[in-house]
Amino acid sequence: MTRMPGGRRLALRAALLLLIPPALPALAEKADKDKPTQIESDRMSSDDARRITIFEGKVVLTKGTILVHADRIVVHTDADGFQYATATGNPVTFRQKGDPKDGKEGVWTDGEAQRVEIDERNEHIELFDHARVTRDQDVVRGDYIFLDQRTQFFSVSSGKGAPAPTDARVKAVIQPKTQAAPPKAPAGAAPKPEAPASK
Repeated sequence: MTRMPGGRRLALRAALLLLIPPALPALAEKADKDKPTQIESDRMSSDDARRITIFEGKVVLTKGTILVHADRIVVHTDADGFQYATATGNPVTFRQKGDPKDGKEGVWTDGEAQRVEIDERNEHIELFDHARVTRDQDVVRGDYIFLDQRTQFFSVSSGKGAPAPTDARVKAVIQPKTQAAPPKAPAGAAPKPEAPASK
């Protein structure tokens, strides 16, 4: 394993285009997939035989509209070239902008958890431990959040594959999408009389 000198900030630009360009496509709007990936960290180590690259210390990853902050990101590349990233931190935070829809600008999604796992092959994102996702003004919280970017399906639970403790609860706040219009007067109703003019 080769290790870069610690104690200095690593600005990894062109070299990382070969290492992890598609590691986070599932978090991004479609245009982000074609953007370069940039990572800064205090330390980086790479094991070519095991196809693993590790970034440690105040890790900041950007790719188009994606912004991820973590204490550590481990990227593994499989034999077919697909990438799997595990980010850990206290907490890991991410932010990304969605695609425009119905002529409106895309909304921002923010999330955090103690651990975030990104599976490029299956386009899955999993958030573990004290997980929260905010999209526009809607918020969901739980110990485990699963997102399938291909189907836009997500689920929230108190833990992956474990029975829920009796006191564990999933919490969601969903904002109304339209403002209520003032009530209309019934058809044929007499107009409201005007107040007499003051002299």
